[in-house]
Amino acid sequence: MRKILITGSNSYIGTSLVAWLETFMGKYQVDTVSLRDEAWRGQDFSAYETVLHLAGIAHVSADPRMEEMYYKVNRDLTVNVARKAKAEGVKQFVFMSSIIVYGDSSGHQRIIDKNTVPTPSNFYGKSKLQAEQGIQPLEDNSFKVVVLRPPMIYGKGSKGNYPKLAKAARKLPIFPDIHNQRSLLHIDNLCEFIRLVIDNEERGAFFPQNKEYVKTSEMVKMIAEVHGRRIRLTKAFNPILKVMRSKVRMINKLFGNLCYEMSMSEYKEHYAIRSLRDSIVLTEK
Repeated sequence: MRKILITGSNSYIGTSLVAWLETFMGKYQVDTVSLRDEAWRGQDFSAYETVLHLAGIAHVSADPRMEEMYYKVNRDLTVNVARKAKAEGVKQFVFMSSIIVYGDSSGHQRIIDKNTVPTPSNFYGKSKLQAEQGIQPLEDNSFKVVVLRPPMIYGKGSKGNYPKLAKAARKLPIFPDIHNQRSLLHIDNLCEFIRLVIDNEERGAFFPQNKEYVKTSEMVKMIAEVHGRRIRLTKAFNPILKVMRSKVRMINKLFGNLCYEMSMSEYKEHYAIRSLRDSIVLTEK
């Protein structure tokens, strides 16, 4: 039985992973710990083979008053937890980073490949990248460090942009038809990938994603169809939205381009168990 400790007791990924691993009867023992106060420093990590570090500030903010908090939580706390894990004999430390370390989405086609250099453009991305840089020197033969850089994660109960698009799909009669490409990752695909990374005692950086890129308008249309609705896609708003995309962060996030080259996400075992359509049906039903 593999013993796993998850930081971030109430995180969406954490609660989803606990439920996922429970389906593998008797194979995993999973505990969680909150890092909201200092009590975690007194917890014994030595009983666990893997620490999965999910605790952190997940939303993106441009408020300069938040900058110090991003680095304190996303960077410094990550490094301190990793140091404790190593000192107490944990064999593997898995850190949930983000595609955001490569910067924002773009109005033009943007495909990240293995030669793309991270260029974060906000506190969230910078704090995640600096956390990666802080834990990687801790790696040695007895302490394996895994960095996961997933794209947008979605699924039933998720937060972020997906619920906004789903709400639009359920209510709007028309939706902008802008050609874009984005990498996404359904929560079940992520949970299965994490399980395999732990089972295989991996180390290094990984870039899991669904098997299909997503065009925002087509995804909204698909969501509407699940609810028995027909939504008309129109290019009438495209000129306005293209101007707004460079000025309004939310417009850029919804209609911009940001993809991993598919070869970066290949793995020796199958983890993308949900197709895009199947994942949307599961999420909406």
